[in-house]
Amino acid sequence: MDLNAPVLIHWMDWDLLSRLGAAAILGVLLGLDREMRGHAAGMRTHALICFAAAAMTVSIIALYGQLGGLRMDPLRIFEATGSFVGIIGAGLIVFSRGRVHNLTTAAHLWVAAVIGIACGAAQWPLVAIAALVSLVLLTLLRLVEDKDDDRVIGRRSEARDGEA
Repeated sequence: MDLNAPVLIHWMDWDLLSRLGAAAILGVLLGLDREMRGHAAGMRTHALICFAAAAMTVSIIALYGQLGGLRMDPLRIFEATGSFVGIIGAGLIVFSRGRVHNLTTAAHLWVAAVIGIACGAAQWPLVAIAALVSLVLLTLLRLVEDKDDDRVIGRRSEARDGEA
């Protein structure tokens, strides 16, 4: 059986550490919003998914380079990641009392996986833009949604006061 040459521990470099470290840190930041809102998939889940996607991407790129592109399709990393995150997301989404719960968390896990893949591939402009946009979407749109919820609650209480 032909095996690829082992990568020794002293060969670790700053490039590898930056790819995996950025994924872990961004995963924690992405999960912070979910954690603060008390959702099941919080900082640890997001960090692990983002880190695992980065590690998987680094590994497949390295294997592809070592094997010279023979017998491999590195794009299958996206397929595997999508399937895995889809399974987790499906387990999170709940339909209860006529409302869907955890849909944003499931979508957020997908974003964490994509950012992890981009970190693993060292696509730093994509990492920066995706992390910034997703953090802005989660924080700013949450503020807008909270204000809308307050307005709806205010209308309901006014309607109840009118009925009394």
